[in-house]
Amino acid sequence: MKSSFATFVCSQWKTVPPVATADLTGQTVIVTGANIGLGFESAKHFAKMNPAKLILACRSEEKGKAAVEKIREETGYTPDLELLDLAKFSSVLDFADRFLKNKDARLDILMANAAVAYTQESERRETSDGWEESLHVNNLSTSLLCLLLAPRMVETGERYKTKPRLVVVASEVHYWTTLKDEVFESGSAFRTISSKEYGHTVLNVFFTRSLAGIMADTPVIVNCVNPGYCYSALRRTFNGFQAVMDWTMEKALARTSEQGGRQLTYAAVGSPENPDSLRGQYINLHCAEEPSDYVLGSEGKKRQDILWEDLINLLSEVNPRVREIVNNFSR
Repeated sequence: MKSSFATFVCSQWKTVPPVATADLTGQTVIVTGANIGLGFESAKHFAKMNPAKLILACRSEEKGKAAVEKIREETGYTPDLELLDLAKFSSVLDFADRFLKNKDARLDILMANAAVAYTQESERRETSDGWEESLHVNNLSTSLLCLLLAPRMVETGERYKTKPRLVVVASEVHYWTTLKDEVFESGSAFRTISSKEYGHTVLNVFFTRSLAGIMADTPVIVNCVNPGYCYSALRRTFNGFQAVMDWTMEKALARTSEQGGRQLTYAAVGSPENPDSLRGQYINLHCAEEPSDYVLGSEGKKRQDILWEDLINLLSEVNPRVREIVNNFSR
């Protein structure tokens, strides 16, 4: 599917459907990047659905505690706070180990939402693990967390006869994002992406399709969701002309963070009558839509497979469990 700027504008002006709801009694939900913006709003929606446990996974303890208190004040529900810094692989491993330590802990919804963005190329930063920061946070660590927690979600579905949801937050920007051939010919796709200026939004769509593919025979429904263009703290560091343009775009087109949070929530609890219809899908405005032509067809599948193989190789170096998990799902 192709998408133009006019299509984007029309989509932004469409009425956002009301929030999807479900009874989450007894269930466990994890939301990353939950202290602000889309993550916070989706967490607030989940809090109103009475989960047994709602975990806000946040980098800052101070901001996380403030989010816990605000949700408590607005909903009467008190979520848990767990620290997670997606700019550090060690933090992802620690978070996963803490959660998985309790063999009886179930996991019904994982909302992989956290992201960072740059205002300009000069602000690109490298993490202590040696990766460009936005690639590390938005893609590598998000993928690592999803893979490490996926087996527990399968166990949950099998034990309780349910269909857990693993949701990766993506963007309509992927329709206009491509990667140069050198990425796929380099022998190390993610290292090439990390070393140069590339848009990363299409990577989460590729990841979702790959993960959904190997988990197709499990109870877990993997999908990705487009929250739309929203008022968001993600662009809080914009300045100069970029800030002016973003301000203008927001006034003309932006949804509220709460409306964006509704999209995330739908991907996690929507279509209860036929949850499998959302398996592996790209979701926009409460509907499964065809992703960009760039990720479809035989050429798209080749790109997807190269990225997947490289991702699993590098994440297996971070933790060998990744390879074991993927092999188990691929049997």
